Amino acid sequence: MDSHHHPCYKMQECFNAIRNKISDCNSLQDRHGSRYLINGKVVIEHSPGLSGPGKSATVQVYSSTVIDPNTRKGKLSGKACLKKGKSSKKDSTKTTVYKIKLHVEPGFGNPGAFLIENNHKHRFFLQSATLVTPENKVIHFDCRSWVYPIKDTNGSRLFFSNTCYLPCKTPAYLVELRKEELESLRGDGTGERKEWDRIYDYDVYDDLGNPEKGPDHVRPVLGGSRSRPYPRRGRTGRPATKNGTINLDTYVPPDERCSPKKLSEFIANAIQATAHILLPEAKSSPRDSSSFESFGDIRDLYSNNRRQAMRGTSVTEKVKKFVPAQLFKDVTHVIEEVDIKFPLPQIIRADQFAWKLDEEFGRQMLAGTNPTRIHCLREFPPRGTLTESYIEQSDIEHNLDGLSFEQAMKQWRIYVLDHHDYLLPFLRKMYSEGVCPCASRTLLFLRNDATLKPLAIELSYPSSSNNVDGMKTMVFLPEKEDIPQALWQLAKAHVAANDSAYHQLISHWLHTHAVVEPFIIATRRQLSVMHPIHRLLDPHFKDTMHINALARTVLINAGGILEKTLFTGKFSMELSSELYKQWRFDEQALPSDLIKRCMALEETENPRGAHMLFQDYPYGLDGLDIWLAIQTWVGDFCDIFYEDDASVKSDTEIQAWWSEIRNVGHGDKRKEKWWCQMTTKADLKRTLTTLVWIASALHASVNFGQYSYAGYPPNRPSRCRKFVPEEGTMEFAEFLKDPDKYFLNMLPDRFEASLGIALMEVLSRHTSEEVYLGQRATSEWIDNEQVKQRFGKFNKSLREMEKQIMERNGDPELMNRRGPAKVPYKLLYPDATRVETPAGITAKGIPNSISI
Repeated sequence: MDSHHHPCYKMQECFNAIRNKISDCNSLQDRHGSRYLINGKVVIEHSPGLSGPGKSATVQVYSSTVIDPNTRKGKLSGKACLKKGKSSKKDSTKTTVYKIKLHVEPGFGNPGAFLIENNHKHRFFLQSATLVTPENKVIHFDCRSWVYPIKDTNGSRLFFSNTCYLPCKTPAYLVELRKEELESLRGDGTGERKEWDRIYDYDVYDDLGNPEKGPDHVRPVLGGSRSRPYPRRGRTGRPATKNGTINLDTYVPPDERCSPKKLSEFIANAIQATAHILLPEAKSSPRDSSSFESFGDIRDLYSNNRRQAMRGTSVTEKVKKFVPAQLFKDVTHVIEEVDIKFPLPQIIRADQFAWKLDEEFGRQMLAGTNPTRIHCLREFPPRGTLTESYIEQSDIEHNLDGLSFEQAMKQWRIYVLDHHDYLLPFLRKMYSEGVCPCASRTLLFLRNDATLKPLAIELSYPSSSNNVDGMKTMVFLPEKEDIPQALWQLAKAHVAANDSAYHQLISHWLHTHAVVEPFIIATRRQLSVMHPIHRLLDPHFKDTMHINALARTVLINAGGILEKTLFTGKFSMELSSELYKQWRFDEQALPSDLIKRCMALEETENPRGAHMLFQDYPYGLDGLDIWLAIQTWVGDFCDIFYEDDASVKSDTEIQAWWSEIRNVGHGDKRKEKWWCQMTTKADLKRTLTTLVWIASALHASVNFGQYSYAGYPPNRPSRCRKFVPEEGTMEFAEFLKDPDKYFLNMLPDRFEASLGIALMEVLSRHTSEEVYLGQRATSEWIDNEQVKQRFGKFNKSLREMEKQIMERNGDPELMNRRGPAKVPYKLLYPDATRVETPAGITAKGIPNSISI
């Protein structure tokens, strides 16, 4: 008999049918009855020494289809506790994954937002949440936010899913939630902020001075006036002046704070760097104002990895005084040993004297740490807003490689590094503080091989302590004979000091850190986290507000490190304010910047928007490739969400965002005519491309090469203690006795130099949590497959650029890519292919944000 016709088989078949019917009924009850379930998981990070929140944290979700008539919001589910946590530990972070089960009513629909309530006694970091509906639809929530105990916040935290909506397309159940969430972030401009407050507001720079320490520590308020304009910073609500202690707990909204791991790593890097000064074995100390005796004496600051245990050293005791207890514990866990000496900077690795060559001096203006100041000279003699140059045609026409002066000017072959007129009003005041400041103009000639040959240096300086307004000007020409060549080297040192201060205060601090902060505040206040542009920009704002707050505490404040190391001293931030008057957001777009400086020609049919005058300008050439990649990605992203110009103009959040940036965040510039009107897709794309460029590539180009070049003080001194001596003076007689000794005495003293090197080391280090351009912290950062596909295309284009940059660096025809010092140009190498983030001084890689 066929087994299929056996009576037992028939009974089994009936039994299976009955069982399947019962299962179907149960499934229907789960999906449409009182047992309708939404399953999920919640990922939380917390300190290893603390327990996770567990059942003391609860979750509720908002319905996507059922609206509560009383609140006009989606129907809210019951509460579900976090259960069955499974923990893992990596480094100093413990991650726990909890399961949740939410019982909801029939027809509840897909959740689009959820509330989490923390009844635990400690805060925790909510990494992400994932919900799975009975229809197996997976909904992601990329949270990455601190959740504080309800006893502090008096409320639950709201999180929206990774699905983005323009305001006009927001589902009805989310409209009120979207509005309330934005309003809660704005505050009212009053009150002192608490650690758990999520409030974004603006303030002027009124916290740089410290009058309690005396009149020498009084600093003017920057921002809010015509005489001292400045971008706004995040409001803290604390008193405008400080008590003189280093405060690592200055308020920034919790979501803007560096992670505990990053903060401990950052402090550890600072300790590593300053240990070279604080250890008894170090040859520099805060009381050591002596000069270096020889170049070998400077070389002795650098080591071959000689280390010492940190515990029990004087460093430990000094660090304890200004680092909070828990952070101190984290830091000492990170570093058990410290280097006694500094690592060797790239500029002296291959050849310890290549920095002295004129070719290397010129190359660094194109491929060094400040490649954004040089420009092509279009009229002679050079003129500024206050003066006309003393350099004459006869000074340079014999040194143009066979070209006549007229030919060189017509062919755009003469370039200028101008640090003159903007410094003149400050020189007398700086001189009274004990430094020897100069204002400089440097002319250079573009040779046939695209290297730059210095032609002349003009230095202006206070004529005497008795003459208040008078300035003296000297012109120096390159020479080959010993004494004239040594004087030329002194003049180059003053130019480098000018360029160092401009780089630190303007190219680096003002043009990236300071100008971006108002954009961050406006984004948080005016763009919902559901807004696609918020989702686009968020990775490019990571940690910036916290880094800026730390800078106001230790770097740019009265008596801070920049005042101690730069020749601009106590006038540093006042000078920064003066040069903010010249700032234009539209000119921070790389093509516009290159065209303005006559380093490129406008080319509208070129997708880059500009054509380089010469290809061997590493910053310009690599930069335009990165710009094009960003521009393409931003354009693709905007095209997905905006149909036409009208959709931009009718976007109420974008219009409020742009208005607040112009009228509040950069309010001192509100009347400028160059701001775009934000009425077209082109306006939006250009604005976003420029903003992403500033936060990522521009900052990387001026930050991560600092130790390579400025880590060796003779190459880029930050201040000069002597003027170039005039013939017939006592100083000139001193110079003639030993030109090298005079040069060394002109450099910063041992302590100032060591402090400057330590700063360069800290600022040049990547941290291990870095996320690079073309990367995201999670693959589920947005629930839109079309966006993910375009982002993949962006990443691929960056990876192709990495190969191209390495090929350029290996091309012997492109001499500025390496130069006499053999330092390859990798500051705009994206590093988008790296899976594990490189920590340390790599002189390459473009982080998404200004995170150091």
